[in-house]
Amino acid sequence: MMPASGLIFFFMLFLTGVESSEQVCSYHDVLNHLNLTTQTTLYKMTRPVKDYKRPTLVSLQLILYAILDVREIDQTFIPYVWILTSWYNDHIFWDPEQFCGIMNISAPIELFWKPDLTIEEMIEKDKAPPSPHLTIFHDGFVVMQNNHVLLSTCKLDIYQFPFDHQSCKLTFKSVVHSSQELQLLHAISSAEATQWSREGMRTQNEWIFVSATVVDNSSEFGIEQVVYTINMKRRPVLYIINFLLPLLFFLALDLASFFISDRGGEKLSFKVTVLLAVTVMQLILNEILPCSSNRIPLIAVYCIGIFALMLVSLLETIFVMYLMEKDNGGEDVTVSVDQNATAKKKQSCACICKGSSDENPPEMIKDGRLTESDSLEGLSNETRDLMKALTLLLESRKEKENKPGYWTRLALKINRIFFIIYITAVSLFLTVLSFFWHTNQE
Repeated sequence: MMPASGLIFFFMLFLTGVESSEQVCSYHDVLNHLNLTTQTTLYKMTRPVKDYKRPTLVSLQLILYAILDVREIDQTFIPYVWILTSWYNDHIFWDPEQFCGIMNISAPIELFWKPDLTIEEMIEKDKAPPSPHLTIFHDGFVVMQNNHVLLSTCKLDIYQFPFDHQSCKLTFKSVVHSSQELQLLHAISSAEATQWSREGMRTQNEWIFVSATVVDNSSEFGIEQVVYTINMKRRPVLYIINFLLPLLFFLALDLASFFISDRGGEKLSFKVTVLLAVTVMQLILNEILPCSSNRIPLIAVYCIGIFALMLVSLLETIFVMYLMEKDNGGEDVTVSVDQNATAKKKQSCACICKGSSDENPPEMIKDGRLTESDSLEGLSNETRDLMKALTLLLESRKEKENKPGYWTRLALKINRIFFIIYITAVSLFLTVLSFFWHTNQE
C-alpha cells in the first residue's frame, strides 16, 4: 500500500501535466501574427484593400445624446452625438482557433488606416477627447466609436419664434477619396436612429428632440455623402411668460388709461411711460433674433403692432387734450367780457341807489339772486328792471359753467368713437396673429 505522501506527490505531477497540455494565448501573439509590431507603417499608409479598384465601404451610425444649445443670433447648433464608424481591412485576418478563441482585439488607433471623414457643417474643432483605441475582429472588420461635441452651422428659420421647429443637418463626407475609392453607407434607418436617440437622450434643455432622418447621396463632385437631419422644436413657455404676456399686459394698461380724465396731464404721462416700457422690450428682442432673417418674425410683428397701436392711442390723447384746452381758452375770454359788463351794470346800479332817498335802502344780492324786501317797492321801475337783468345774467353764467363747451363735447365724442375703434383693432390684430402662429405650428 502506497503511503499518503506518495499519493500527494503523484497527484501534483498529474496536475502539472494537465496544465502544461493547455495552450496559453495573449493579444500580443495576435499582433505578432499580423506583423503589427514591425510593419505598422504599412497598415496606416494606404487604403486597406488588396485590389485598388475595389472601393472601401464605410458604415456610419449616429445617435444623438443631447441638444446642448441652439444659438439664433449666431445660427449655430451644438449637439452631443455618438458616432460609430466601421469598415473592412483586407490585410487583417487570423484564425480564432489558433489563438484560444480570440475573436477581436483592441489596438491603438494610430496603428491603422482610418477614413478621412469630416462633417461639412462643423466650424470648430471637436472639444471631446477622441477614443484612443479601435476594435479589430478576426475577419478584418474594424470598428471605431467616438463621442463628439459638435459646433456646427444651422440655417434657422425664426419666423414662428418662439413656437418654431428647426432642422439641422450633419453631412459626413471624405475630403480626399472619391466615390470610386470610398463609399459611405448608413447602417441604421431613420426610424432606428430616432428610437435609439430618444432612448439615449441625456438632456434637451430648451429644445425637444422630435426625429432624426438619414439619407445618402452624391454631390456634384462625385463624393459620397451621408446626411443626418436632426428635427427639434422649442419649449416656448419661458418666452411666453417673460415676453409675450408682459407686452399683452402693457396693452391692457393702455386700454385702461381711457378711463383716466383728459383734463389733467396724468393720462398723457401714463401713456408715455407704458410706451417706453414697450420700447425696452423691443431692445431685448433685438438681442435675441438674428439680423439675417429672410422674413420678419411673427414675434417682431407682435411687438411692432402693439407699439403702433399704443402710439396711435397716445396721439389721440394729445389731440383730445388740445381740443379741450382750446375750449377752455374761449370760455376764459367770454367770462372776462361778462365780468366787465357786470361790473359796469353794478356801478350804474350803485349810482341809482345813491340817488334814492335814505329811507329806502338798496336790495341785498345773495348767491346771485335778489332778496326782495320792502325797500324794493320804493325804487323806480327802471332800477327794478336793471336788477332783474343782473339776476338773469348771473344765472346764465352758472349754467355755462356747468355745461361743457363745443370743443369739449367734440373731444369727448371723438374719445368714445376712438375707444371702440381701438378695441376692435386690438382684438382683430391679436386674433390674426394667433391664427398665423397656430397655422405655422401645424
